[in-house]
Amino acid sequence: MKAMILKKTCDLHENSLPLELVELPNPVPTGTEILVKISCCGVCHTELDEIEGRTPPRYFPMILGHQVIGHVVELGHAARKFKLGQRIGIAWIFSACGRCDFCERGMENLCREFEATGRDARGGYAEFLCADESFAYAIPEIFSDAEASPLLCAGAVGFRSLRLTNIHDGQTLALTGFGASGHLVLKMTQYLFPKTRILVFARNPLEQDFAKSLGAFWAGNFTSCPEKADAIIDTTPAWMPVAASLLHLKPGGRLVINAIRKENADKAALLEINYHDHIWMEKEIKSVANITRRDVEEFLQLAARIPIKPEIETYPLERANEALLDLKHKHVKGAKVLLIGKY
Repeated sequence: MKAMILKKTCDLHENSLPLELVELPNPVPTGTEILVKISCCGVCHTELDEIEGRTPPRYFPMILGHQVIGHVVELGHAARKFKLGQRIGIAWIFSACGRCDFCERGMENLCREFEATGRDARGGYAEFLCADESFAYAIPEIFSDAEASPLLCAGAVGFRSLRLTNIHDGQTLALTGFGASGHLVLKMTQYLFPKTRILVFARNPLEQDFAKSLGAFWAGNFTSCPEKADAIIDTTPAWMPVAASLLHLKPGGRLVINAIRKENADKAALLEINYHDHIWMEKEIKSVANITRRDVEEFLQLAARIPIKPEIETYPLERANEALLDLKHKHVKGAKVLLIGKY
């Protein structure tokens, strides 16, 4: 099979080529595993973190990618959940132990043995992938393969973030940053909480215009925001929006940080946060760690009901490096998806 592999971590400059196109043997499913012929795989900011070493792969070479759509072409001897030819998706959660207290409470995202697709196990920047059937999902027919791909990460983790805000219809929600996850959160919020006003904090005028075109009540910089929010979801890699968001929360409000990492500790130490202005009045900060299978399953059904059709830009597998560099250095409208094969 063809695969784009990462052999080592590196800095992503504008002329970087971190991934190498190679031929590898096709994986063989065993037990309850399924073999998936991949049709497309989304490109995520987390891949930038993996390549640059902020959340490095467990081993090298690694096949990145955790927004995988494909069809089942072979079953392990104990696999029963899916039929041959069925379209399925594989998300960030590749496996968890299933035995610990977190797993038993449905919080498998916090399992100490949590494994991530494309970081701890080979992912979707390839023509085939083996995964356990219990960590795969049927894809609603309403979506094309490329439309479904971003739903598995940007959509599912956005859904988890929205759930963690504890927001009620009619309250005000703010979004800090407006990329793949942000624009999907806006759409699901409009459906679930139709009376809620949505504010978008974004520096780039193109992102501001994009947010307004999707129905945001307001979009702009922190300094020009017309009101405070009951809840804020931050999807940026920077520390500054954390402090700014806390200033823009109402009493009793909650800031949900939907990011796998932030800037280094030195920059965090430079933040000017004081208790009275930023924290007092029972404001809360909640982080998002990974996703559960329940998040993916429930969000896919919600996305089909609304329906949510993400904005996408596509690239062939061989241009994965270009897609990654565009994600890092250029304005991103919606989500980027690698087209890999046809079933």
